[in-house]
Amino acid sequence: MRIAVASGKGGTGKTTIATNLAVSAPGKVQLLDCDVEEPNCHIFLKPTIARSETVTSMVPAVDESKCTACGLCGEICQYSAIVSLKTKPLVFPELCHGCLGCLLVCPEDAISEGAREIGVLEVGRSNGVAFAHGRLRIGEAMSPPLIRAVKKEALGRGGEAEETDDGAVTIIDAPPGTSCPVIEAIKGADYVILATEPTPFGLNDLRLAVGMVREVGIPFAVAINRSDIGDEEVRRYCDSEGIRVILEIPDDRRVAEAYSRGQMASEAIPEYREMFAGLLAEIKREARR
Repeated sequence: MRIAVASGKGGTGKTTIATNLAVSAPGKVQLLDCDVEEPNCHIFLKPTIARSETVTSMVPAVDESKCTACGLCGEICQYSAIVSLKTKPLVFPELCHGCLGCLLVCPEDAISEGAREIGVLEVGRSNGVAFAHGRLRIGEAMSPPLIRAVKKEALGRGGEAEETDDGAVTIIDAPPGTSCPVIEAIKGADYVILATEPTPFGLNDLRLAVGMVREVGIPFAVAINRSDIGDEEVRRYCDSEGIRVILEIPDDRRVAEAYSRGQMASEAIPEYREMFAGLLAEIKREARR
């Protein structure tokens, strides 16, 4: 089963939920940190990294001796990564999404697959939890290819197609927001937990996140972090929209103290391990309905 933890904004406790859920899960479990622009699950899990590899993205390489400047490559590119103004094409690698469209339409086979480094994939383990995350290269804007590389580590190198263990759980820590990287991270998930906080900012961005998840058609529920601060507007919104609040985490000083010692809540406070184990069991029951 694949459970993605997402949020409309940063700072709502998304990583807290993802890491504690992973360490509280029984059986075979894996945590994929797909927030490749600012990965931080490793700070809490402290994994031993066993493998590190460079991840590249496809960019067009033009053989000007074959090119006839027909312009078809520029016409198909929706991101202006390759432009032909009645001249040989100009390539802007940072804009390329690696869709291979320019290769497919070139009548002269003048375009081949080049490669551009976008980041690093690191894989390891932490106390029985398999772990993988990506580190996007500084200045790089194209994170979806690196997120796809992280997701291919799901329960082994086979990725989605070879996940056959019904008891296995993959937790995906998605980037914050509702843009393309988030869509890439939650794509293929069986269930999404939307982390929020009971504040006006939390509600505003929760609305956006709910619209995103509904658009992609994945079952979801809301988790309210620091649930005993702020106001009741998030709960009222969830009630009016028929959205289930599956978890409420109080503003607990013991959690902050545990984090200051480098411990997760599930490790330091027994009832929190029970809380997150119960959350996982509830999600599995709901997914089977």
